[in-house]
This record gives sequence, C-alpha cells and structure tokens, in this order.
Amino acid sequence: MSSTTTAVQPGRIRILKKPSLLLPDQTPGPVVYWMFRDQRLRDNWALIHAVDLANRTNAPVAVVFNLFDQFLGAKARQLGFMLKGLRQIHRQIESLQIPFFLLQGDAKETIPEFMKECGASHLVTDFSPLREIRSCKEEVVKRTSVALAIDEVDAHNVVPMWAASGKLEYSARTIRGKINKLLPEYLVEFPEIEPPKKKWGGMVDKVVDWDSIIDNVVREGAEVPEVEWCVPGEDSGMEVLMGRQEGFLTKRLRNYSTDRNNPVKPKALSGLSPYLHFGQISAQRLEQLEKGQTADPLWNASQLEMVYQGKMHGFMRQVKMYWAKKILEWTKGPEEALSISIFLNNKYELDGRDPSGYVGCMWSICGVHDQGWKERPVFGKIRYMNYAGCKRKFNVDSYISYVKSLVSVTKKKRKAEEQLTRDSIDHPKAK
Repeated sequence: MSSTTTAVQPGRIRILKKPSLLLPDQTPGPVVYWMFRDQRLRDNWALIHAVDLANRTNAPVAVVFNLFDQFLGAKARQLGFMLKGLRQIHRQIESLQIPFFLLQGDAKETIPEFMKECGASHLVTDFSPLREIRSCKEEVVKRTSVALAIDEVDAHNVVPMWAASGKLEYSARTIRGKINKLLPEYLVEFPEIEPPKKKWGGMVDKVVDWDSIIDNVVREGAEVPEVEWCVPGEDSGMEVLMGRQEGFLTKRLRNYSTDRNNPVKPKALSGLSPYLHFGQISAQRLEQLEKGQTADPLWNASQLEMVYQGKMHGFMRQVKMYWAKKILEWTKGPEEALSISIFLNNKYELDGRDPSGYVGCMWSICGVHDQGWKERPVFGKIRYMNYAGCKRKFNVDSYISYVKSLVSVTKKKRKAEEQLTRDSIDHPKAK
C-alpha cells in the first residue's frame, strides 16, 4: 500500500488483519466495503477510506450489505425503515459507478465467500461495539484468506471509541473531557467522494427486488408495524436536519432550549435519533455550529466572520458575548458550551489561545467577573442576551450582509487558488 497521506485520520482506522506480503508483480485485488452500521453515502469515513485505498492501489471498489435473517428481535418498524434507506443508498452509490451487492444469510459465511469470489485484497468494515457483531467479525477474520487485509473504521462516532477511552468509564462526566480534548483532531471537514479511478470489472451485482424484500419483511414483522412520522433515508435525514421548512438547525433549534423537556411539544426535539441509529446521517454532520448553519442569522454571521476573517470586528465585542451565550443556550450545559466555545475560538481566531479569550468565554458562559442576574431557565443567574437586544445596539442586518459578502469573496478566491494548484500539478511546466 502507498505510504502517501490517507484521506482518513489514522486514529479512526483499526487494523483487524494484516495480509501476507504481495509478490512484486502481483496486482492488488478489489477493495470491498462491508457496510452495516453506517448506511449512508455522504459523510461516511469508512466508505471514504475504502475508495481512497482503491485509488491509491489502482484497484476497483464495491459495497456489500449483508441482510441478516434475524437480528435482535427487529420487526417491520425497524427493518422496513432500514431497507427503505438502503434502497436509496443503492441508487446513490451506483451513481458513483460503485457496484452495490446485497447479500442475505449468515455474514460469517456470505462475507468470506464474497471476498473469495471477487478476489479482494482489502476489506473495510464499519465499527460496532455490539457483542454479536464483534463475534461475527472475528469469524470473518478467521475464515478469509491470509492475503486479505481487514480494516475497521469508526464512522459512527465523532471521536473513535478506541481513541476516546480504553476502559469502561464510570460516568459521562469522566469521559466528556477526554472526548472534548480530541475534538480538534477528529472534528474535521469530510472530503468529497469521487468515482473510483479503476472501474469494477468482476462479479456483476444482481438486480435487487427491493419492493418484494421490503414487503416480505413488513409482512413477517407486522406485530410491530411501521410508523409514518419518520421518512427513512439519507436524504430525509438531511431534510430533518437542514430543511428550509421544518429543519432542526434551520428552523426548530431556536425553541430547543425552552421546550425540549416539554412532552406536549415533540417538535422541539431534533427527531434525528432513527437516522443516527441506522447511520443514515452522520453524528459529525450535527456539529453545524462550526459552519455557522444554525437558526440564528446573527450568530451565524459572527461565527463565519471569525472562520473566514480570523477576527471579529472590534465593535462586535458585545456580539461575541452573545455568540458564546447562544452556545450555552443550545448545548447540554456550561461544561459542553465552554468546551465548544474555546475550541472554536482557538481554532479560528488569530488571537486564540489568549488569556483574554478564555476569560471572555468564561465571563459569557460561567459568569466570571460578572454579577448574578435574575434567574431564568437554561441560563440560571448568568447574564442574558438576545437577538432583539443586539438590534437595539447596532444595525444587525447590515452586519449580516457584510459577512455574507466577505464569505462569498473569500470562497471565490480560495476556489481560484485551488484550481491554479491543481492545474500546476496536472500540467507542470517543462524544466
């Protein structure tokens, strides 16, 4: 395998099996991604790794999914949701000219058999902590060729489980700090997946009769019927997250802090747990604060100015206080809010990692150097700031327009620079 930089952080990949050495003239076989927990095309580190491996070894790549006959008592409600999402993934993945194979039966038998038939040299799998899955993988490792390399990729957690902690943690309190410490390393932008360089020329994927498979599963598991409120699939998950009408981040987040514990207001919650469970949306994609894609246009503008300019304008000191306080409002508590605000401030501000920056975050979120104020929900006695208060102090709309213009110009400039770099690599000048 090439020693060049990989598309996925090495710490996100765990080697389950090292292959015997290839002969110098031996051509690497296909790379196969065994998808099961992370059932999506976008934002999928395991799929990114598989395609990257294939391109670096000039090998084709395929995706397989094994449908278990029975799995932990799943009925129509769970299996129908999963299969309808997979039907969508099948179309999306093949649009990248990557074949999708649906296997049925015991994965301990079907996966090794598929590896042998296609002559694969590398298998990439999702990570799952469930005992049944771990046991199944151990058998796959034993039953496959000694020439097959097997990698496990944690595409489900923002920080890979094995990187976060190597032991059973006593409580959320004991692991939270460990995860937050590693966020700068793992909370990075997803690269775009491009079609593999070498096309698949081996086994032909059979036509999958999704309608019949889904009908059978729904009929056999009818004692726990499907639900109508949640539409399955990666596209639907993104709509729930970012949709213009009812998206959680774009519309409903503003009521989350006040209504999330009220059972009669279910729309205050994100509604994303089914998509996260089946891996139809990435947990990392829900860290949208960094990209300035919340329901608050003023907060977005202040965040984006910091991302693209490296510094909020001096007059925006009050808004920076507002910026940190909104993070407190949207997160689980002051510990998480402080960790996120310091992370973002240190990552993007030219004067990050400065005593004044730490104090500013502590002042806004923890009340350091401030007095106690009238107690209110979420904030307690911490000084409160809102959108209307900022509008009384300065022209908020003009500031938002200014930042949008700044971002647009910067993006165009960066795009032009990237194109020049690509052109110089593809067409170097003769020496």
